[in-house]
Amino acid sequence: MKGHYVAYQPKKFRQEALDDIKVANFIIEEYEGKGFAMSLRQFYYQMVARGMRENSKPSYDRLKTLISDGRLAGLVSWTAIEDRGRNLMGHQTFDGPHQAIKWLAKEHYRIDLWTDQPFRPEVWVEKAAQEGTVGQICNQLRVDFFSCKGYNSQSEQWRAGRRFAGYIAKGQTPIVFHLGDHDPSGIDMTRDNRDRLSMFAGTPINVQRIALNMPQIEKYNPPPNPVKFSDSRAEDYEQEFGESSWELDALSPTVIKDLIEDAILRVRDHKKYDAMLKLEAEDKIVLQQFAEDAE
Repeated sequence: MKGHYVAYQPKKFRQEALDDIKVANFIIEEYEGKGFAMSLRQFYYQMVARGMRENSKPSYDRLKTLISDGRLAGLVSWTAIEDRGRNLMGHQTFDGPHQAIKWLAKEHYRIDLWTDQPFRPEVWVEKAAQEGTVGQICNQLRVDFFSCKGYNSQSEQWRAGRRFAGYIAKGQTPIVFHLGDHDPSGIDMTRDNRDRLSMFAGTPINVQRIALNMPQIEKYNPPPNPVKFSDSRAEDYEQEFGESSWELDALSPTVIKDLIEDAILRVRDHKKYDAMLKLEAEDKIVLQQFAEDAE
């Protein structure tokens, strides 16, 4: 098995728990093989989708305890589940200028591949827990992405509006691809992003909701949750969609990746993009020569 398995505390498990850990490791290895690291919530929904867990808060809490105990006992990899939003922040350091230039040339030198494109896309996702999945494909496609963490703050919405106004002034058409839960507030967040972005940009902004939408629910059949009728938007939602809601986390990371990739590629001018990639590669050769000369 791949991963990082280290036992710190002895634990006794019932056979049912050991069976769950076996399935858990299978799912973890399946998605790690595709390059995905999941949050605990995403992982839980993969268990639910396979019929290994009921969809309830007690079931989620029991899985959380099982994964924690499994890690301590050395049965579940310590690298298997990402805890997003709780990471050490710091500074990159180097042994000298030549190492810094090598690091820049090899991994981190980037030019703006979208500067000459007719469209300027961004991907916005409701939840921070999806940053890993969304970030992986957005980094590959060199598109900026953003976790709104629910309804976006007024400050960030204003900054985005002014950013989009700048793109428009350059002759580009900004577009936001939004992903959120299919529940009363999650549906409304797409509308809210569109309204406030348009206000702050001073012109209508195209905000397209690419997930979670009813056709995807019908196709992939994610586990439902009851609508929270404490939400002030629940009545209107129920009239249109009924008493069930669905979380974006319940979609497979592979499906989310494909939805984002399809949306981005529809608006990308591939010839211009490839030309910018070629220019970037030429710049990297120059940087590598600088690094060799600095040694």
